[in-house]
Amino acid sequence: MTISHPRKIFALTSLLTLLLTANSAIAVNSDFTQRAEVQQFIEKMVNKHQFEREPLTQLLNEAQHSEAVIKAITRPYEAKPWHQYRPIFVTDKRIKRGLQFWQENNDTLLRAEKKYGVPPEIITAIIGVESFYGVHKGSHRLLDSLTTLGFDYPKRGKFFRSELEHYLLMTREEAIDPRSVKGSYAGAMGKPQFISSSYREYAVDFSGDGKRDLWENTDDAIGSVANYFRRHGWKHGAPIASKADVTGSDYKKLIKKSLKPKQTLAHITAQGITLDQAELNTIASSTRATLIELKGETDNEHWVTYHNFYAISRYNHSALYSMAIFQIASALRQQHNETIANLN
Repeated sequence: MTISHPRKIFALTSLLTLLLTANSAIAVNSDFTQRAEVQQFIEKMVNKHQFEREPLTQLLNEAQHSEAVIKAITRPYEAKPWHQYRPIFVTDKRIKRGLQFWQENNDTLLRAEKKYGVPPEIITAIIGVESFYGVHKGSHRLLDSLTTLGFDYPKRGKFFRSELEHYLLMTREEAIDPRSVKGSYAGAMGKPQFISSSYREYAVDFSGDGKRDLWENTDDAIGSVANYFRRHGWKHGAPIASKADVTGSDYKKLIKKSLKPKQTLAHITAQGITLDQAELNTIASSTRATLIELKGETDNEHWVTYHNFYAISRYNHSALYSMAIFQIASALRQQHNETIANLN
């Protein structure tokens, strides 16, 4: 029996590791349509939605696994603490450009508010955060993103297979080449970054040209965002959030993961929570609210939030996102009003 030299053992081990890595990469990047779960998906699309088998198989055969998409979804911005998240989105540049967007689209924004009850600053803030007013609409091909996440990201595979289903239906309904659409790593599209199911359900032809275009048609983007919020229960003129001061420790039991308001404002303020008195005077004590805590660099921030804050969170379930939208919208409204006052 001979004993191999340690260097030879190391070399053989390294070679074996390299081969296994290569084989793994080949498996990940292999033809999606050779996989049983993809064949089941094709079968579903054929039987449930009357897709033609061969063209659909060819389409999914062209889908490419994207490791960049997997990496992006595992490190979302919303995983950051508030004191790191806020400076990314609540910026002077975004607010300044938002005021310009508001001015350029004032008539459409007012028309959307009249029809759907959603104020211009909220719609503007959403489009500003989602795509910087249409500048950054995403560079990932959605066919690749949704197929990758649907079949190579088990944590949320069911959701993204559903989105792939909606995407194929959407592109068929809108007469769009499914190979051509680009968007975010998570499958969001256009100026308002709608996912496929939202596009099908909430996108509107607000320009009246006979089609829904969220990529180039700003009127459609504005109307669609307003429709989305109305459908998710936005209440015109209702409060969104109030800065709060806390004392004692009773307030801690009010902080929940859910942003859905369930306690009355009277109950919340009885737990050592203080709001600005002038603002408190404008909100009925029976109003449903909840308390959130945002991680600051030194001290945490506390906010009492209401139904409209929850409505914002239907766009993105993170409290950080909803607070960024609220603060951008508040700055936009204040500066817009100041501009109007100066003109008068």
